[in-house]
Amino acid sequence: MRTIAASLALSLPLLVSGCSNGVSHLSSIESAAPGSYRLGPGDDLRLAVFGFDQMANVYTVADNGTISLPLLGTIKADQRTPAELEAAISSQLLSRELATKPSVSVQVVKYRPIYILGEVQKPGQYPYVPGMTVTTAVAIAGGYTFRASTKAAAVTRSGTDVERRASMVTRIMPGDTIRVPEAWF
Repeated sequence: MRTIAASLALSLPLLVSGCSNGVSHLSSIESAAPGSYRLGPGDDLRLAVFGFDQMANVYTVADNGTISLPLLGTIKADQRTPAELEAAISSQLLSRELATKPSVSVQVVKYRPIYILGEVQKPGQYPYVPGMTVTTAVAIAGGYTFRASTKAAAVTRSGTDVERRASMVTRIMPGDTIRVPEAWF
């Protein structure tokens, strides 16, 4: 009798751990901070430079992370904020003596899409909307399947290969891949 009780006491933690979802072993991801957005390939940017009408246009960040501008050529946009890109363009205009006080505006017109996989009704690629959370991404994908774990999901940030655990209120970023696991119990 004593050995049966000891065996049950030792196996209980293993049984309880089996009741979790498929992401409980992952480390937590940090929620995206508002205003921390970094540009990346696939973003569409509206550029305006006062006094340079030929530069006013919508540009797509290329796969190599650059945009090509008239008068300036190729400029790195990848991993810069829109404000940092504005400063880089202003710096190029000053260094080439094309403007003495450049006024540059960069706005994101269209963000990279997000991807949602796993136990949702319609997995796939969806447009990113600022302020999006895991819950809103699941809603856009038609909601959960009957097997879905509704407590947490796995998120892989764009540019990394590391999957991390996210709560349902975690803010996501453009390019993120969200995986909703199956509930085990």
